[in-house]
Amino acid sequence: MPKAASSGRDFVRAAMKAPYLERDEEHDLAVRWRDDKDQAALHRLTAAHMRLVIAVAARFRNFGLPMSDLIQEGHVGLLEAAARFEPDRDVRFSTYATWWIRASIQDYILRNWSIVRGGTSSSQKALFFNLRRLRARLAQTTDQRPRPVVHAEIAKAIGVSANDVALMDSRLSGPDMSLNAPVHESESGAADRQEFLVDKVPLPDETVGDIIDSERRLTWLRSALTVLNERELKIVKARRLQEDGATLESLGESLGISKERVRQIESRALEKLKVALLRENPDRAAFV
Repeated sequence: MPKAASSGRDFVRAAMKAPYLERDEEHDLAVRWRDDKDQAALHRLTAAHMRLVIAVAARFRNFGLPMSDLIQEGHVGLLEAAARFEPDRDVRFSTYATWWIRASIQDYILRNWSIVRGGTSSSQKALFFNLRRLRARLAQTTDQRPRPVVHAEIAKAIGVSANDVALMDSRLSGPDMSLNAPVHESESGAADRQEFLVDKVPLPDETVGDIIDSERRLTWLRSALTVLNERELKIVKARRLQEDGATLESLGESLGISKERVRQIESRALEKLKVALLRENPDRAAFV
């Protein structure tokens, strides 16, 4: 028998044999730890509740993590509970500590279950830890139904969106896959999964080409704008060269003319721009 496994079983047996604490004794130990930082009192208080840590950790043994690690994290939660416990309140320490033990174990599972971090919000945590149970219950009580229907029922029960349920379901359905894992082997060697990922970012030569073309078109436009008079230039800039183009009515009010007159001036200015651009670049007629 491996030494680690034997020591783990001995630890569990010792925890199960630890004597229970009466309410008065528990209160006395908690007060001594709170007021005097009595380490012996803390040890007795936590040792008496290690069976509670083991019981809570056992509920999460199906997440693929070592039971010893879950118990260790639960012990961290137990110590946190001891540091925050108020013995003068009419609450048993076990009742108070259960929440801290469970929270510590759940945080550990979320950090180590997958290399992809997930379940950061309270609703996502509830979804992560309840999805398998709800999915199994629905499978027992219903016939074979489409996944979207099951996802919708689970989403309603937990209070999240159906898309969140579908995403978490896909994550729980299989292990993480490394991008360096080989897909197949050829004469030149094994091909990694990452070699088949499609990068949607433009190639460097395409990016540089777009920048050069943009600068060139901007130079042509600036040169063509010089053919416009002051009022035409103001209207074209306000209507065509701003992200939120001004309305004909607002320009008419600022210039003291009707909106129909603004439209006429704009139309004439655009025609003048077209002629100027074609005069300098006759081969670009398709783009004007």
